[in-house]
Amino acid sequence: MTPAGPDDLVLTPSGIRFRGRRFPCTIGRGGVRADKREGDGATPAGCHRIVGMFYRADRIARPAAWAVAIGPRDLWCDAPDHPAYNHRVRAPFAGSAERLARGDPLYDLIIVTDWNWPIARAGRGSAIFLHRWRRPGWPTEGCVAFDPQHLRWIAGRIGPRTRLVVRG
Repeated sequence: MTPAGPDDLVLTPSGIRFRGRRFPCTIGRGGVRADKREGDGATPAGCHRIVGMFYRADRIARPAAWAVAIGPRDLWCDAPDHPAYNHRVRAPFAGSAERLARGDPLYDLIIVTDWNWPIARAGRGSAIFLHRWRRPGWPTEGCVAFDPQHLRWIAGRIGPRTRLVVRG
């Protein structure tokens, strides 16, 4: 694994270290795993580039100039056997997919990593997002989750060289 740089989000036992600050976060219920698999609930070890940012324009202000608004038809394909696996798709959609415009605020702001993307391999697990937490200490399905104010602070300061560094 390449060493963490000054623009990286680094997972530590006490949270994410970024830009001289430490932010409490939660990770997958399966802990950190080097051999991430679909449905294991784990956060994958590795250096994951930040490749996108989505937000609910009907709920929050644009967090960064490069953030893309989530529309009511936006989905994320989570069907390992589908050609669009681990990509944003639009409804109506024939495969299994998760709605990005959720009724709850969990995905009001999503930072997308390059885990198993852009060429997704079946069974390696779909999207690893940075998003808000349900509540402190509540694990995710593999994503990294934050207090919403911390997530917005981070979103306004990440850039094209930012990586999520998760040591296994």
